[in-house]
Amino acid sequence: MNTEIDIEEFAKKNKPVPNGKRYKIKVDREKYVTDQECLTGKEILTLAGKTPHTRYQLNQRIKGSVQKVGYEEKVDFTTPGIERFMTLPLDQTEG
Repeated sequence: MNTEIDIEEFAKKNKPVPNGKRYKIKVDREKYVTDQECLTGKEILTLAGKTPHTRYQLNQRIKGSVQKVGYEEKVDFTTPGIERFMTLPLDQTEG
């Protein structure tokens, strides 16, 4: 059974995210499905088509607060309260 778990819905209902086979995560306004319980910031950016990943900053919204996610930092989708992810383009300006 390929159960897709929408982590945003669980966060809104304040329910723990069960271990499942597939996780639906929201990056900016789009939803993406992964079959891995943990992804790094770089992998989330790549999944969302934000390449090269070094041109973006990834933030996660947890229970109303926003935290930066490092490229090599692992995000566990079963962590309670993760609502969604937001990307921020980094300006490549030289001064």
